[in-house]
Amino acid sequence: MSLRFHWRLAAHSKKSADINADSQEFGLPDIEADIRFCHSAEENGIESLLTPFNNYKPDPILLSTALGIATQKITLMVAYRPGLLSPTLFVQQINTLSALTNGRVSLNIIAGHSKKEQGYYGDFLNHDERYARAGEFLEVCHGLWQSNRGFSFKGEYFQVEEAQLGTPFVSAERTFPEIYIGGGSPPAQELAIKQGCCWLLLFDTPKNLQPRTQSVLKQGVDVGLRGSIVVRPTRQEAIEAAYALIDVTKKQWIEDVFAKSSEFESIKAAFEHVQEADANWLTPWLWKGAVPFCGPSSIALVGTPTDVASAIIEYKSIGCSQFILSGQPDLETMTYFCQEVLPIIREMEQKIKY
Repeated sequence: MSLRFHWRLAAHSKKSADINADSQEFGLPDIEADIRFCHSAEENGIESLLTPFNNYKPDPILLSTALGIATQKITLMVAYRPGLLSPTLFVQQINTLSALTNGRVSLNIIAGHSKKEQGYYGDFLNHDERYARAGEFLEVCHGLWQSNRGFSFKGEYFQVEEAQLGTPFVSAERTFPEIYIGGGSPPAQELAIKQGCCWLLLFDTPKNLQPRTQSVLKQGVDVGLRGSIVVRPTRQEAIEAAYALIDVTKKQWIEDVFAKSSEFESIKAAFEHVQEADANWLTPWLWKGAVPFCGPSSIALVGTPTDVASAIIEYKSIGCSQFILSGQPDLETMTYFCQEVLPIIREMEQKIKY
C-alpha cells in the first residue's frame, strides 16, 4: 500500500500574523486564504487537510463545512474532542458534512491534552476518564453509522434510546468516516484498536516507535505520524532554516499551553531534555530544537529532499503508513514537499518491498 500524506491546515487569520494568541481576535478565520491553501493542496496531491481543535482557533466542523463546499477533491480531517456534544448530534453534523462534500470528511479524535483547557469547555474529567468517555462516544457513533433504525446504549458517560437520524453518512467508499485516534498513552492506543482506523503519534525515532506500534498493526489498525518537515536543496540550507524557527518571543506561551499544562504522554516526551543541545538531534535527520518555541508538532524531519524521503521510507519499514505534516512557511513547504520530495518517495516505494 502506498504511503498516504495529509497536511495540517495553516493557521490563517484575518488579523496580522504577529497578533498575540491570547487575543480574542486570534482565531478569526481568513476563509479566502484557507480556500487558496485547500486548492493548492488539491493541486499538489495532498489527500486531506487537518482542521485542528483548540480554544484559540475556529470551530473545525464549521470551518470544514465552508472549505468542503468551496473545494472538489480534498478531504477535511475534522479534529474533535468527545464529550462536548452528544454523540447523536455529532453524528448528525458529520453526516451533514459528508452529504455536502460527497463523503470528503474524516475524523481526528483527541481526548484533550490539557485539563486546564478542557475546563474552558466545562469538562473536568481526568486524562483516563476522558479516554473512557471517548470510547463510549465512539461506540454510539458507530452504532448510528451501522444501523440507523434505532440504536440504544447505556454507559457511564452516555445514554441514548432508539437513537436514529434522517441524514445518513454519504460516501461511495465507506459507511462511516475514517477515524484517526491521537495520543501516545496506553488508553489512546487501546481506543485506536477498539474504535479507530489509525493511531496517530508524534515523530520519534524508528527505534523508539517500532516496539509501540506492533500490537496496533497486528490488530489491523494503521499507524500514522504527525510532525513538521524542513526541507531545502542542501542540508546546510535545511539546518539554517530549522534554526531560524527558534523564536524566543513565543517560548513563554508555548510553555504555558503545552509544557506546563499538557497531560499527554507524547507531548510531555517531546519536551523532555529539549534544552540539552546534544539531545535536539535524535537522528541525523530528526530534530526537536523548535519544540519549546513552536510546540510539540514541530518535531521535524530536516534535510534535502532525498534525506526527508529516505527518513519517511524508514518509517514505512516499521509499518507507519500515514503522515500528517506541516512546515514553515506552510504553503511553500507543502508545495516544495509535493513537487520535490513526494516523487522521490514514490520512486523508492516502487523499488523497495517489505
